[in-house]
Amino acid sequence: MADTQAKFDASFSGPIVVDPLTRIEGHLRIEVEVEGGKVKKAYSCGTLFRGLEIILKGRDPRDAQHFSARACGVCTYVHSLATTRAVDDAVGVKIPPLAAMIRNLVMASQYLHDHVVHFYHLHALDFVDVGNCLNADPAKAAQIANSISPRKTTTEDLKAVQQKIKAYIESGQIGHMTNAYFLGGHPAYLLEPELDLIATAHYLEALRLQVRAAQAMSIFGGKNPHPQFMVVGGVACYDSLKPEKIKEFLKLEQETVKFVNEVYIPDLLAVAARYKDVATYGGTTNFMTMGEFFTDDRDLNSGYFPSGVFYDRDFSKLGPLEPDKIREHVAHSWFEGKDAMHPFEGKTEPRFTDLHQDGDRYSWSKAPRYDGKPCETGPLAQVLVAYAKGHGAIKGLVDNVLGALGVGPEALFSTLGRTAARGIETAAIAGHMETWIREFQEQIAKEKSPKLVEKWEMPKSSQGVGFCTAPRGGLSHWINIEDCKIANFQLVVPTTWNMSPRDAADIMGPMEEALTGIPIADPKRPVEILRTVHSFDPCIACAIHLIDPHSNEERVFKVL
Repeated sequence: MADTQAKFDASFSGPIVVDPLTRIEGHLRIEVEVEGGKVKKAYSCGTLFRGLEIILKGRDPRDAQHFSARACGVCTYVHSLATTRAVDDAVGVKIPPLAAMIRNLVMASQYLHDHVVHFYHLHALDFVDVGNCLNADPAKAAQIANSISPRKTTTEDLKAVQQKIKAYIESGQIGHMTNAYFLGGHPAYLLEPELDLIATAHYLEALRLQVRAAQAMSIFGGKNPHPQFMVVGGVACYDSLKPEKIKEFLKLEQETVKFVNEVYIPDLLAVAARYKDVATYGGTTNFMTMGEFFTDDRDLNSGYFPSGVFYDRDFSKLGPLEPDKIREHVAHSWFEGKDAMHPFEGKTEPRFTDLHQDGDRYSWSKAPRYDGKPCETGPLAQVLVAYAKGHGAIKGLVDNVLGALGVGPEALFSTLGRTAARGIETAAIAGHMETWIREFQEQIAKEKSPKLVEKWEMPKSSQGVGFCTAPRGGLSHWINIEDCKIANFQLVVPTTWNMSPRDAADIMGPMEEALTGIPIADPKRPVEILRTVHSFDPCIACAIHLIDPHSNEERVFKVL
């Protein structure tokens, strides 16, 4: 078995700039200062301004979801859902039970799609050396694969993948792979060749599988991305109530759930077991989640996943989510003003100064704070809150994962813990899918005339908020309506919470905190930065620039 400790370069001190950091959605620049081989100071710089809040002003609230969904090209549904929930809240409508179930089924499909794609195509290759596949024994690899998964893998299957990778490398057309996956060895890559081969084979398989989860979303949504079934007061997909549509959805979900249980989770545990050192860094302090899979979209206490706030890594410091305690700081952001404001009073007035001035403004991201504290949101926050509240499925999965890896709960507060939590969250949803589908079918049978939309009237003046926990974390859209038009709209998204710059008190955002203290094995190829940043799955696109402080030499290589 490979050594589970990477060899770090304790002699290096100086700055490292990763710009733009790729295998994420959007544009992100990471600046760190390294001292004695460890990160001493970190800055998270969002380098893209969109201005959706400005675009939405003066528009019909019913149209808002079609604009807000364009905030992201991956999680389009979650933004349309948050916006629709915000307008539902503003007009005071409670959607029918069937509509709530359909929204939840589509959200569950979004999670399964997003987390599989993230693990294999955005994050796993921070741990997997694709080039090392050529050194693997396919027969030994097949034996390992069959020992960790109930499904059958043959030597021929893996030999075919190995030959495909070999032909690809020998073709010379490997520009994106040369540096992207550090082809040719890296001291912080620890998998034996056989596990590299297994993971690469599943990377290729997941490219096909993720299409099935996307197709499941389109059964209700009509299309994906940008589903078209959402309306204020419910959903408008009556055709999806037909038995043949439900049967098609169930088949697609069963295929996806089988992959999660037989491929994704075994791969996650096998890789994590070789990288226990990654459980020693990359953690944060406070956590916030808004809950999800609500029976009542306007009741944060009605979710299958609970909402809550978790302080100081202390399970006894667990409290309810109170929206009035949310504020957005802009003291270090490229926006007018310095005051922290509640989203209902929030302003989005851009004012660019300079790319980076120590102690000044350096990001297009605002800095959300909960009760004055930076809070990580996302799968780890959701798992910790659910675990602390005794959620049966989550607690069982967490205990099983910690037992399988032979680590204690403290390992959760790390880069590896964050990645493991995403798998735990996925497994919990996969395990509950058939229950949700059965309850949906029972509700259809219960209603003589199935109802998907509730009537409502647009108020002349009102405000509302829509909460959801997207795969990346807590998401909220805040709307003020005046004269039946949007007077103000604010999106407070998971990546704004996680990738935020410092606030008015100069307190770091969660990812800046997570990066502080991480060791760097090779300053020319800082994969530890990639691992920690990718563990958050940022949505902020392909070169890395490293400046040697001694020679002032700029090193440029692509990370795709």
